[in-house]
Amino acid sequence: MQFQIIPALKQENSNLKNTRLMQPQFPENVISQVPCGNASSDIADRPNYSVQVYCKNNKQYYDIPCGSSLRQVRDLIGIEMPYKIVAARVNYKLEDLRFLIYRPKDIEFVDISSPAGMRCYVRTLSMVLSCAIHELFDKADLRIEHPICKGYYCTIQWGKDGQQKITPEIVNQIKERMWEIIRENREIKSCERQTREVMTLFKERSDGEANLFETLGAPYTRYFSMGDYIDYYTGVLMPSSGYIDIFDLEPYFDGMLLRIPNRQNPVELEGNIVQDKMFDTFSEYVGWNKLMGIRNVADFNRLCLENQAYDMIKLSEALHEKKVARIADMIANRKCGRPKFVLISGPSSSGKTTFSKRLTIQLRVNGIKPVVISMDNYFVNRVDTPLDENGDWDFENIEALDLPLFRQQVMSLLNGEEVEIPEYNFETGKRQWTGRKLRIEENNIIIIEGIHALNPTLIPDIPREATFKIYVSALTTINLDNHNWIPTTDTRLLRRIVRDYRYRNYSARETIARYESVQRGEQKWIYPFQEEADVMFNSALLFELAVLKRHAEPILAEVPKFCDEYSEAHRLLKFLQYFVPISEKAIPPTSLLREFVGGSSFRY
Repeated sequence: MQFQIIPALKQENSNLKNTRLMQPQFPENVISQVPCGNASSDIADRPNYSVQVYCKNNKQYYDIPCGSSLRQVRDLIGIEMPYKIVAARVNYKLEDLRFLIYRPKDIEFVDISSPAGMRCYVRTLSMVLSCAIHELFDKADLRIEHPICKGYYCTIQWGKDGQQKITPEIVNQIKERMWEIIRENREIKSCERQTREVMTLFKERSDGEANLFETLGAPYTRYFSMGDYIDYYTGVLMPSSGYIDIFDLEPYFDGMLLRIPNRQNPVELEGNIVQDKMFDTFSEYVGWNKLMGIRNVADFNRLCLENQAYDMIKLSEALHEKKVARIADMIANRKCGRPKFVLISGPSSSGKTTFSKRLTIQLRVNGIKPVVISMDNYFVNRVDTPLDENGDWDFENIEALDLPLFRQQVMSLLNGEEVEIPEYNFETGKRQWTGRKLRIEENNIIIIEGIHALNPTLIPDIPREATFKIYVSALTTINLDNHNWIPTTDTRLLRRIVRDYRYRNYSARETIARYESVQRGEQKWIYPFQEEADVMFNSALLFELAVLKRHAEPILAEVPKFCDEYSEAHRLLKFLQYFVPISEKAIPPTSLLREFVGGSSFRY
């Protein structure tokens, strides 16, 4: 039976009581997949009537058969997008394509090229990978550790001993089974039961979901099934395994690298870039977490509930201080000679400003007198700032800096000359001169902090031995469970939301609206040069999301439910529910987190 689509009528001419619509046909057992909030009575007993939806993709209203799924609505109105449609926002909340429509809604379909669509694709791909391992190897558990090389680093725990090595043959075997599952186009169902029942289902597995459910304390829990295999994910998945059409799996160090579609052109794979230094940094902190007995958020929450949060704070802060001191020692005692310039870069809200201040203290302990120069003072006048593709000022562009002036002053300082450092007035958007002069003395080191500090084109004429490069980023090394990682971008976004609200009078809605542009700038101007660093500093703190939760939740709750930014605010609020909140009283005033939540002893 075919659907009939009836275009929406103007209000004065609409007479839905006399409108006859053909009853939609539904897949078998579809009612068991209805997400929370949809009716679950027998569709066959319902009267024939329509509901009105507004499709944001083409800005049109439609009357559709009541109880239609998003997938059916997509086909009915003939929505086409540049790439595969994988989900839709319903009243600004992301839902899977099996979601049923019973009342008037705003609908916006998303394809794989959007951040939300890519997350949906990767979650589905992760379930296919986990299912393949489950079917091939008895008592083997997949752990998706962290993003790396534009993919995801994965390991396998082989039962209790965990000793079996992941060989290229095993990787190929897993990849072949994944393609078999994809060709079979297995249906993925969204299921919801009482939490105690779901905990029972997951008890036999060793990847931590049952413990996570227990600490959440929710009466009902949603999970996913694909045939006899069940799994848990924090967001929506695609309707079936057949939606996956591009991926790769290859050996990587002691595990595997799950490669995903290119975010800008998702018909091809992401390029395989080398990030060995980043991988070593991740591995160091993951190993440190294991020594503390923390592999996932359930372990973290358990320690918090056992009143051990203060110990975690002290240990995390001590590790930070030790790392900063070690970097200062590396600079002071470098074999090829002490550098003249320390260049510090990192993405937005990575904490590079506080890191620079703490490094300054540790360098002074080594008998060095550091002087900090902010690259922000070398911005061109705002009227001369380059524009992005949307016609907005592109402050992330390296051409937003007065490069000739910056390079000339750096060379002058290197030659022992005195220079007058400019100061940028962000209120007027113009450079001003305040008489601040600088010369490098015998025990001086110039610390240059900014997003372009690691870009080789910044100061191409400076000898490499005259510089020491540091990359700072918040590399979150704790996962929700074995299959749900915490993106480092989420940690930095939450930091930025709290800081912007507290110090810059920006709402969460405004910060979220700007963040996509910020990320584009990071992809172009920061990430390609991170491996140029002599050392990387992980600014993430094990406990920080439990502290940010108290600050971020009321700010995110202010985002109106009728705007585009609500989708991201809603996702972040759901994410924060996984953490037991803790007090910030024990956080020292020199903590990097104080840059965002307040109470720092440093001046910014």
